[in-house]
Parts: sequence; C-alpha cells; structure tokens
Amino acid sequence: MPGALVVERNVLEWRFDPRSDARLPIASYDLHVVVICSEGYTSSLAAASLQDLGLRATDVIGGFAAWKAAGLPHT
Repeated sequence: MPGALVVERNVLEWRFDPRSDARLPIASYDLHVVVICSEGYTSSLAAASLQDLGLRATDVIGGFAAWKAAGLPHT
C-alpha cells in the first residue's frame, strides 16, 4: 500500500509508544495510526492496544482483502 510502514504485530506497542526507548522516529501522541491486516481481525486488536497506550489508532474493516476489493491502490 502506498506510504505504508510495515511493523510486525509482536513489536507494535513498543515501536509506537512515544515513551519507549525502542520507538520509531515517527511515534508521537499526535500521530494517527491506521492498522491493517489481511482480513481485519488482528488489526482491530492491535488498534485497541495502541489506543490503550493513548494513541489515536484505528483499523480497516475487512482488512487488506476489503481494501483491494474496493479497488483502492495497493501496489
């Protein structure tokens, strides 16, 4: 997906937590994170975890499959 940043689920929280020593350079409380997975199940849980950290996070209902089916850019 254009502009996407791939972060594995098992490191998501500490890479986006602005208080973490291992955070990504873009990690901040002002960042709006959109999480996407294959079908939208894991991304819902991941977005909720990021919200628990105080971040603005959401996910794509239906995941990448729905994104692609809608004809949105994905290459």
